[in-house]
Amino acid sequence: MIPGFSNRRQFKDLTEQEVLALAISSEEDDAQIYRTYAERLRENYPDSAKMFEGMAAEEDTHRQQLIDLHKARFGDMIPLIRREHVAGFYARRPVWLIENLGLERMREEAEKMETDAHNFYLVAARQSQDADTRKLMGDLAAAEAGHKSRASELEEEHLGADARGAEDREAHRQYVLTWVQPGLAGLMDGSVSTLAPIFATAFATHDTWTTFLVGLAASLGAGISMGFTEAASDDGVISGRGSPVKRGFASGIMTTVGGLGHALPYLITDFWTATTIAIGVVFVELWAIAWIQNRYMDTPFLRATFQVVLGGALVFAVGILIGSA
Repeated sequence: MIPGFSNRRQFKDLTEQEVLALAISSEEDDAQIYRTYAERLRENYPDSAKMFEGMAAEEDTHRQQLIDLHKARFGDMIPLIRREHVAGFYARRPVWLIENLGLERMREEAEKMETDAHNFYLVAARQSQDADTRKLMGDLAAAEAGHKSRASELEEEHLGADARGAEDREAHRQYVLTWVQPGLAGLMDGSVSTLAPIFATAFATHDTWTTFLVGLAASLGAGISMGFTEAASDDGVISGRGSPVKRGFASGIMTTVGGLGHALPYLITDFWTATTIAIGVVFVELWAIAWIQNRYMDTPFLRATFQVVLGGALVFAVGILIGSA
């Protein structure tokens, strides 16, 4: 038996009172999620925050309607049952996961929340054999469909084309500052700064294993250094560059990846085969850097290519010259 799932009920085994109680608790959870989104967005995206506050208010209204229905049919005592108690019931992703993925991800999740609930109740209504249960499930499905329509109205009310465009641009800017810029700096540092030690070792020793170890040490060392430097250099409060932890991870990981790209080929025992592949990887890395600069930093592609390829070629040549001396 799987731990944690032994006491989960099947939806088909729930009584009508339990189904109603489940709907009430689900509405409460969804309202809280929307309010959390609104609070996270209030400072930088006030229009989207208002939209989520409106959606939370709609959930409160439906929850009260469900409570009133429960009182009329079953009395004041509502059974304690939540979605995690029911096998197969739609789940909600953790709020911390969604909010870390940005504004657009929150909008997508909100739409999915309404769609999940609507589809679940619709299927449950079709599968029900009891007339009263079928009607109850159908009413809940209709309520969730109404949520989706109301959500669209709230988006139009609080988030017109101009406001949404401005918030999308701000979200893109924040994404670039928090993830792309530190990651690009790390990729450039890892790809270029490790060229000299890796290829100097390669041509000095012609030993692929030694070259790999040097490349691994240089990549990991540079990644750790860049990650801590980025995280410690700016807390993001004044600059608006976002979480130092996120920037540190982006910079550190991409630095390591940049160095490992042309270190890993030296796991191949044949020196010239490994070196040929490593050189090919270097050119791919440099072109990738130029593309990212053009795509996210608005650097003209020819200018980005010239800067990156020229700098990489110089460091590469230095490594070979030193290693061959």
